[in-house]
Amino acid sequence: MHFLKLAIGADHGGFMLKESMMEFIARMGHEVMDCGAYSLVPGDDYPDFAAEVAKAIQRGDAGRGILICGSGVGAGVAANKFEGIRAAVCHDVFSARQGVEDDDMNVLCLGERIIGAGAAREAIRAFLQARFSQAERHLRRLNKVRSMEKEFFK
Repeated sequence: MHFLKLAIGADHGGFMLKESMMEFIARMGHEVMDCGAYSLVPGDDYPDFAAEVAKAIQRGDAGRGILICGSGVGAGVAANKFEGIRAAVCHDVFSARQGVEDDDMNVLCLGERIIGAGAAREAIRAFLQARFSQAERHLRRLNKVRSMEKEFFK
């Protein structure tokens, strides 16, 4: 298995799942960078933690990230505002694996209010074990996404 440095962040809606998933990820042998929240603070804002995870990846401090909020959607929307970030909500093993293999997804978004701990562990395992396929059609599509970023991230 290839071991990764992973940035993880969550607001109040995902804090409890983040805490338990950090332990799971560390037991798998991956290095975990906690990007907050560091305590349960009702009313904190998911964009703050999405930004920290995205910036960690952009700096090269982490190879991939996980964001957890109530649904996973808000955190994913915020993370995708950062160049080079390809975040998606995946509450199943197939999407978590396929998102990496076909689309080079680098941030997995989960919703604590949607997914249970067991299913979250399995989605995270699939996300961390998957590798981008480098298939011609997937590279072509990824390059189109990168071209869009160059055009619109000015």
